[in-house]
Amino acid sequence: MTQKLPLPPFNFETATQKVRMAEDAWNTKDPEKVSLAYTIDTEWRNRDLFINGREEVRQFLTAKWEKELDYKLKKELWAFTDNKIAVRFEYEWRNNNGQWFRSYGNENWEFDENGFMKKRFASINDLAINETERRL
Repeated sequence: MTQKLPLPPFNFETATQKVRMAEDAWNTKDPEKVSLAYTIDTEWRNRDLFINGREEVRQFLTAKWEKELDYKLKKELWAFTDNKIAVRFEYEWRNNNGQWFRSYGNENWEFDENGFMKKRFASINDLAINETERRL
């Protein structure tokens, strides 16, 4: 059986490492690479979507990054315990019409004993911004 280090239970150092690894992976905008951090039967809520399984995650991310151009993400550890991590994040992107957005949100993550994320619940809000207001 493969593992995705670091493993739970988390401490400050390992929870921070897990957050950095997620940020780095998502910033590649590679749906296949990102999807491999999740269990085969992962459960997601992303905004108003309910996504089940690694294959649906891959499909969701493919569509996301086709729509959200020049995507750049920053995550911050908010809290952790045992096998759970909470993060706050913001990311910037533009649509096909050139309108920039900053999206803000919070995620709650739950990991299995092998370090793969089995649950991800995300609440996200979008704010239209001018290109000159970009921070990331």
